[in-house]
Amino acid sequence: MDPQPASKDALLPEHRELTPCDREPIHLSGAVQPHGIMLVADPKTMRVVAGAGAIEDVLTPEWLGRDLSELLAQDVAALADAAPMGPGGTVLAAPVAGLDVALHRSGPWLIAELEPAGEETRSAAATLGWLDAITAGFERAGTLKALCERAATAFRALTGFDRVMIYRFLDDEAGCVVGEDRDPALSSFLHHHFPATDIPRQARALYVRNRTRVIPDVHYVPAPLRPAGFEGVDLSDVAIRSVSPVHVEYLQNMGVEASASISIVKDGLLWGLVACHNMTPKTMSRSIRAAAAAMAGALARQILAKEEAEAYRGRLALRSEEDALRPLLFQDADLLKILGRRVEEVRRMLDADGLVLIRDQTVIASGVVPADEDVLDLVRALSLREEAMPFATRELAAEWHGARSFGAITGVLALRIDDRHVMMWLRVEQIEEIEWAGNPHKAVPHDPDVTLHPRASFESWHETVRGRARRWTLEQIEGVGRLRRLLREARASNELRRLNQELERASADKDALLVQKDLLMREVDHRVQNSLQLVSSFLAIQARDAGPGAVADQLREARSRLSAVALVHRRLYSDDQIETIDLSRYIGELIEDMKASLGDEWGRHMSLSLAPVLIPTDRAVNIGLIAAELVINATKYAYPAQDGGPIEIVLEQYRNRLRLIVADQGVGKKGDGEGFGSRMMRAVIQRIDGQVEYLDNRPGLRAVLTAPIEAD
Repeated sequence: MDPQPASKDALLPEHRELTPCDREPIHLSGAVQPHGIMLVADPKTMRVVAGAGAIEDVLTPEWLGRDLSELLAQDVAALADAAPMGPGGTVLAAPVAGLDVALHRSGPWLIAELEPAGEETRSAAATLGWLDAITAGFERAGTLKALCERAATAFRALTGFDRVMIYRFLDDEAGCVVGEDRDPALSSFLHHHFPATDIPRQARALYVRNRTRVIPDVHYVPAPLRPAGFEGVDLSDVAIRSVSPVHVEYLQNMGVEASASISIVKDGLLWGLVACHNMTPKTMSRSIRAAAAAMAGALARQILAKEEAEAYRGRLALRSEEDALRPLLFQDADLLKILGRRVEEVRRMLDADGLVLIRDQTVIASGVVPADEDVLDLVRALSLREEAMPFATRELAAEWHGARSFGAITGVLALRIDDRHVMMWLRVEQIEEIEWAGNPHKAVPHDPDVTLHPRASFESWHETVRGRARRWTLEQIEGVGRLRRLLREARASNELRRLNQELERASADKDALLVQKDLLMREVDHRVQNSLQLVSSFLAIQARDAGPGAVADQLREARSRLSAVALVHRRLYSDDQIETIDLSRYIGELIEDMKASLGDEWGRHMSLSLAPVLIPTDRAVNIGLIAAELVINATKYAYPAQDGGPIEIVLEQYRNRLRLIVADQGVGKKGDGEGFGSRMMRAVIQRIDGQVEYLDNRPGLRAVLTAPIEAD
């Protein structure tokens, strides 16, 4: 929404800022933890150019400039060739001097890190069997709470740490301990909250990239890279990377001597962490970390299953209420009159404390509601917003200057049906008692010139939070969107019935005019579609006459771009709803058109996984153009030495954003792409406030478009 003046009728703009912790370059520490050693080599010559740790004691005093294969007594070049490119591309080598060896690439360098091998008593088969039994237990957990409790116990049994916590990130990026298993002598952090500043944003990004991390002794002295000049080497994927001094001080303030963390990544996003603390120094071998990462993956899948089951139950309950309301709405043309008779049922439908129905300046209220004039003030403020999405907040004072007039009502879910009608569900304040691990308001200073220090106290600190109501669930917000479509459908149906009754009484001239109007609209639509088809045919003929080469390819690309626009036009006039469109259906039909244009050698290799996403039509056109361009690029550059290859197109939704993925298994990204298509795509991406990332698909390229479903 656009920023508005600070008046009672204005909604408040949203802004967020980075803290100094968020800016710390923790991946460029330039040092390792001393329990391991690291060697940096030139992958072309295999000569060691830098290192860190007690290399002289473990390997040889004469290590600098030596061949890495000689130092590690194995063919490192062959192993390096097998190492996948990109983040997490690690390959294990044979142990050396009782140390596990891992190789991966970092920019222009090949990095070998050596750390103590574990003394696990379980065999690989026994470990797999144990993991299978544990994950089966995860499946039997009936609730998310029970699942997290079982997970904490399982991870503690695997790692042997004194305290293991399942730490979940909340919507405001703070965290909460939702599961814990600990030594009885230790105090509990269960249900304690931790402020977002405890885990900065760049640290959360590294948790997605590097799923396990261990600090065997928080009192360690970092071993810097030597010789000087290699401080800028990216150590994001180095397991023994020296961590931020702020984080070390944070752990020391907690009284922790060793720590470990395992990421819980759900659908590519960081859901939470398995946080492990030990009161004495303790390491975790690479094999245990691998088992922990596998178990965290199983946990993430079960979390997803539990959340989807809960969401399904919520949707089912709302559907039942909608089905009961549907026949009533189609009986009377006055929807406000129908809803007024069922106001209590509609209020309870979303577990609201109050419900307000507004038509122009008329207000019908039920339950706990503010004065009519205050309701109308909020309606005027909401008129500044686009009506495509419902307005939902649990903290009205954070969104609207006039919230004080609503008293104890702090939760609002408002739905604009049309220019005259608004529905508003209300919830009263729910006072929360939050137990923090230390005072969150004394977390981290915002002065960039002040030396960073973490908070020193983690004593239980209680905070009474006022001004917030119960949270509106995503299913409830979606249900309100469906209700608006139902109301519009009922209104259209009732209006159509009224018009039909009038038409039956009208003269034959009116019937003729209506038929003439319908014929005219069909003729206009027909001619527009014929024009688009004619242009497409001209492009196809010119591409054929141009013969093989760049001109023909550019003409085919232009035809694909034209198809993206023409397809939306066909969809608009074949559906009743023209403001929005099902993006999955549109993308699917667009790809089918492109298959016909590209030929069977490409069509049979394309696979689609498209989740339904309802999106404004103008944004669908832009996303269709981007999708067409990404598929065109994949066909042009991914498989230069063959006719066709696998291309996967995925569409998915997370909250109010969508993600479109076009992935191939070809040669990866080549060059900077400064042609017309690239310039056009950058302009379109900027228009929809999106961004495109090009990731290593190992092999091939994975282009990921992320954009809001609605325009800001």
